[in-house]
Amino acid sequence: MFNTGLLKFRDINDKYGHLTPIEGKIDVPFEIKRIYYITRVQEGVTRGFHSHRKLHQVLICLNGSVNIRLRNSNDEEVVQLNDPSIGLYIGPLIWREMFDFTEGSVLLVLASEYYDESDYIRNHDFYLEEARKRF
Repeated sequence: MFNTGLLKFRDINDKYGHLTPIEGKIDVPFEIKRIYYITRVQEGVTRGFHSHRKLHQVLICLNGSVNIRLRNSNDEEVVQLNDPSIGLYIGPLIWREMFDFTEGSVLLVLASEYYDESDYIRNHDFYLEEARKRF
């Protein structure tokens, strides 16, 4: 799908465990300005239901697993995240929905910008109009 992709991070593994370093503009294609994580999502709950006009993100499931539904005006794809050394890059104007969180899952999000409500597109019909112009 256009404007998305999987990123493989270094996984340094030794007798002490795993260490996965992530550096902005090196391991992800942007400077990281905001970090947040999603935890304790109850069974059957779907989150997201939005797109961004300018924001770039990388989603990493640090524990457990979660499915991410990605859409643009032409395509749809579901990606399962279940490896903390894999990140899902999502560029601007990609609709996203997160679902099937396993118990104890932790979804980390790295963002290219500070929070800005005006960057969100939360109405799917309006999103499709915007995405058709781009894609």
